[in-house]
This record gives sequence, C-alpha cells and structure tokens, in this order.
Amino acid sequence: MASTSHDPYSAAGVDTAAGDLAVELMKSAVRRTHGAEVLGGVGGFAGLFDASALLGYRRPLLATSTDGVGTKVAIAQAIDKHDTIGQDLVGMVVDDIVVVGAKPLFMTDYIATGKVVPERIADIVRGIADGCSATGTALIGGETAEHPGLLGVNDYDVAGAATGVVEADAVLGAEHVRSGDVVLALASSGPHSNGYSLIRHIVAGAGIGYGDHAADFGRTWGEELLEPTRLYTSPLLRVLGAHPGAVHSLSHVTGGGIAANLARVLPKGSWVDVDRSTWSPAPVFRVLAELGDLSLEQTEGTWNLGIGFLAVVGADEAEAAASALTAEGITTWQVGVVSDGPLPSDHADGYEQGAKGVDGGAVRLVGSYAETD
Repeated sequence: MASTSHDPYSAAGVDTAAGDLAVELMKSAVRRTHGAEVLGGVGGFAGLFDASALLGYRRPLLATSTDGVGTKVAIAQAIDKHDTIGQDLVGMVVDDIVVVGAKPLFMTDYIATGKVVPERIADIVRGIADGCSATGTALIGGETAEHPGLLGVNDYDVAGAATGVVEADAVLGAEHVRSGDVVLALASSGPHSNGYSLIRHIVAGAGIGYGDHAADFGRTWGEELLEPTRLYTSPLLRVLGAHPGAVHSLSHVTGGGIAANLARVLPKGSWVDVDRSTWSPAPVFRVLAELGDLSLEQTEGTWNLGIGFLAVVGADEAEAAASALTAEGITTWQVGVVSDGPLPSDHADGYEQGAKGVDGGAVRLVGSYAETD
C-alpha cells in the first residue's frame, strides 16, 4: 500500500505551507486598504468590490492599467531589501490610471518566485498595500506563485493591475489641448522604475557593488537605486477637483523618456520645445551618466531625468496648478508651451512624433541643463 505521508508537491520544490504563512503575514497590511466597498476579506478566489459606489456617476467609464517593476527587482534581491518594490509597482500601475483623470478603485498583484520566503513576500505586499493606501486604492486580491526550476530560490518578479473610474465628460486627453497651453513638469524622486537595465549595466561595468557606500549619495548604491517611485495620483486628483477644467492632459514619464511620453498626449499637428535649462537633473542621473561615459542628452530616451509627470494646463490656470502641486510636496515648474502650425525650421528632424502607436504631437528637448546648485 502506498504511503500518504510523502507530499509529492513538496518534493517537487513547492512549499504550500510557506505560501499560507506569507498570506497570514500580509493580511493586516492588505486589510488596511479596504473600505466599505470591499467584500469578502483576504484569501478568496476573487476579490469583490461593491460597484454601487458608481451609481452617483452620470456616465462612469472604467479605466484599467497593468504593469510591473522590471529589472529594478534585481537590486532589491541583491541587497535583500524588499519593502520599497511594492510602492514602485503601485506607482507604475495606478499612476497610469490618473493620466485620463480617473480615480483608482482597486488593484490586484501577482508575485512569481523561485521559493516562497514568507517574510520576503510579506515585505513586498506591505509595500504594495502602503502604496495603495496612499493612492486611495483597495488591494482586493493577489497571487503568489512558486516556480522552482524556472526561477532561482532568491529570484522573484512582480506585476499588478488596477481599475479606476472617471466621468465620461471629465476624461483628460489630447483632444482638450490647445495652442498656448502651458506644460508643467512634476519632479520625480529618482529613476522610478524605468531604465534599470542600463543602470545595472553601468554599475556592473564600473565594478560597483550594490552594498558599496556611494559618497555622492550618502548611502549605499543599492539604497540610492531603490529609492521608491513617487506617487502622483492623490495630489493630482486633488488638483483636478480644485481646478476643474484647468488640466487638459497628463503624461506619466515612464519608458521612452520625456519627449516620447509627452508626445502621446498632444494632438497631431501641435509641438512643444521642452526647455532643459528650467531644471537640473538629480545627482543620481549625472553620476550614472558619467560612469557610463554618456551625456545626459544620450539618456533622454531611457531615464526621466528628474521629471516623473507632465501636465498640460490652460495658460490662465498654470500658475495656480503649479502652486497647488508644489504645496502637495511635488516641485512643479513650467518647461514649455504648446504651439501649432509648422515646426521650427531649425533641426525639425529632432522631434519625437507620437509614440506607442499614438499619432500625437511633436516634442523635442532644447537648450542645456541647468547646473547643479
């Protein structure tokens, strides 16, 4: 008679008990993101959200986004620090939703790992829950999958998806942008979660370890490069509410850099010259570019260089919007003005024309970056 004491799944490398413990460790953090609209608690096959919360809308449109953190997780793994990656995930997913003016409702996450270490998974999910709390998003479901043989025991990847809602007549987009609108830049907290393949290549080529002290930053390289993505959703929603109609379009500066992402939210036939002299990229960008023997201009299609979001605002409301965002703790300044008609004759081929399949406006960066203080 065959023995029933041996667990063949465990022998294959999957520890279901560790997965259960991880859920127990993360429960309290997840529950803190739940309001009255969330039903069913933690651990169900599906998360439930009471859609009657949308009955007050005249014509609610649902907005959805999905993303991951990318190779930034390799740095977290290298220094065994996992409590900030979750905020990065929320920033990459939820801050895409606010681009159309939507308020986030709920989010789900997915973590794939070679071996479930309950404390590590709980750290990641606590970071996600903290980011969800900061953006008013309910974390209503998730999955942790153990993939032995496919991923190393200390390897993992994270992804998420979120859903939000916006009134149909309040959707932001290129169709609202007019000539003379002002382009405002909202400061980033660092590289956020983009361009880390280049960052890791530069750091490795320089023979730097992530645990090495970085004199330029006053902390280790790993700690500097794990600076979490700034969350823009709540401040932007408050500004949208306080200044209705002022903001015409928004752009989340992620992969592709400043010009490509701004071009996506401008109407075809319009153009913007983004003035580099209006800001000085943070030391992390300057130090990395120097180590990689690159100019800052050569990295413009990869890094955000200090601008995490862009807002295209009516000229008469730009100063008030910038002041409101700065009061929210996000340094905000003017970088350009929308124009229409023929492109300037000088270096007209230097413009980014739309991006990601969007046939939008044209954007180029001009001038020289301001010197550091």
